[in-house]
Amino acid sequence: MKICLFGGTFDPPHIGHLLIAQTVFEAEKFDKVIFVPANKPPNKKAFSAPATRVEMLKLAVEGNPNFEISDIEIKRGGISYTIDTIRAIKNELNFKDDKLFYLIGSDCLLDFHNWKDSESILEECQVVVAIRPGFRPSDIPAWILHRIQFANIPRFEISSTNIRKRWVDNKTIRYMVTLPVWEYIEQQKLYS
Repeated sequence: MKICLFGGTFDPPHIGHLLIAQTVFEAEKFDKVIFVPANKPPNKKAFSAPATRVEMLKLAVEGNPNFEISDIEIKRGGISYTIDTIRAIKNELNFKDDKLFYLIGSDCLLDFHNWKDSESILEECQVVVAIRPGFRPSDIPAWILHRIQFANIPRFEISSTNIRKRWVDNKTIRYMVTLPVWEYIEQQKLYS
């Protein structure tokens, strides 16, 4: 089985996340893309409650048989470290000879060398990188560049940070998130 994990805060999950996941799913012929929302991201101070982000993610991926959600990091609690999640999922899914993939955006790759056990992550799985606008490979240490795979997908200029800012500024986020996610943000009075 060829599985790709897609970790992140997903606050909120947006069309860019979904387009990247679907495009990578098709390009790499994955059996499944599993979204893994972080409980407490090590690199962010402010974020919505985990249950809120999981609910939005469920609404965003609903009806797509290629996508699943794992709440493994939320159940584990504490700070969410990628290496712990990769090892736990490999154990949970009884991965032996199959290769596990882990999808990240190139914005995350800039800080990858500072991630907990970053070298072990590269040994435990194949990191697939979706290139975001403004990315320059020259900013990445060679020991990382030689062990990752760049996804051949279109670039999408949508970010959760921008969506939250637009919401606070009373600007539309239509077409940036799915309608069910937009309705959930409105009902729950998020980002106000």
